[in-house]
Amino acid sequence: MLLDYSQKLAIVESFPELEKKDVSLGRVNFQYPESAADKKTVVYHLHPNGNGYVYAKGIEGYDADPKGMVNIRDFSESELQTLLKKAIFALSPEGVYEKETADGNDHELWVTPSGRQQLEVIYDNELWNVYAGDLLDGTFRTYKEAIEYLDEEGFIRK
Repeated sequence: MLLDYSQKLAIVESFPELEKKDVSLGRVNFQYPESAADKKTVVYHLHPNGNGYVYAKGIEGYDADPKGMVNIRDFSESELQTLLKKAIFALSPEGVYEKETADGNDHELWVTPSGRQQLEVIYDNELWNVYAGDLLDGTFRTYKEAIEYLDEEGFIRK
């Protein structure tokens, strides 16, 4: 069963971290003020006809348009709730992509304690890649995930 405007509105309003902003033609936006990213709008142009969009750039399993938006016209209650949870997490301080290391760089070198092996961590296209020379060793969504991997493998920051 398709959700109508009031049902979608109730679902979105059930997320206390989102703030409602009235826009033109009876539409509403919902923003996530605590977003750690530049992007704050999570729900865009929710319209009384039931149409609307959720920002889902980089979230697996969703076909976002070039602006990162997914149309929610035909979403069920559980589909909409799931997407909203993922969208909020993706913009949260825990989920947002880090574009630089703790030292403010977009790359760093890591070595084994003996110094015989070296890996390089590079931020590229919203992902953190770990390279052994020219070979890709791993790809991670966040800097934190990349350094956890390097720690587990016994590498230390150079």
